[in-house]
Amino acid sequence: MSTPDRLVEATQELLWERGYVGTSPKAIQQLAGAGQGSMYHHFTGKPDLALAAILRTAAELRATAEQALGDGGTAYERISAYLSRERDVLRGCPVGRLTMDPDVMASEELRAPVDETIGWLRGRLAEIVQEGLDRGEFDRPLAPDEIAATVVATVQGGYVLARASGSAAAFDAGVGGLLTLLAPRTGPTA
Repeated sequence: MSTPDRLVEATQELLWERGYVGTSPKAIQQLAGAGQGSMYHHFTGKPDLALAAILRTAAELRATAEQALGDGGTAYERISAYLSRERDVLRGCPVGRLTMDPDVMASEELRAPVDETIGWLRGRLAEIVQEGLDRGEFDRPLAPDEIAATVVATVQGGYVLARASGSAAAFDAGVGGLLTLLAPRTGPTA
């Protein structure tokens, strides 16, 4: 792995664990096994390196989400695959956690890829819900944008609840409840 890649990967890890303020250039260099000269040869400073790390984290989240949301199966099955995919729930979402970082949110440049990624995810989920509606897969009217926002809120809120309780059960309960609400009804309704 090249030195710039090691530096970006180390920064990704530290941003996820410590946030922007807690991610010092020295910690990045130590984790990456790179010297100060190498860091400043490849990046103009911590903000430049943080941006590269956030962009890579956002791209990785999109790729992982798209694997679950791909074209196989019904809309419900694809949303279920996304919600049920394996995650390190107690660690939280590497993009979602950035929204809690005041230094990232205060920087237009660092906040932009976070906002764009969450917007992409909501848009992608809304497309899938609309596809399901168009194919008659849902047995009741749904507002695609609202369902997409609910899916994202369930995942992000589930991370918070799981971290607070120290148990993935809180995340799993939120996902299970949402899937129950979205599931096509079977049998007659009262």
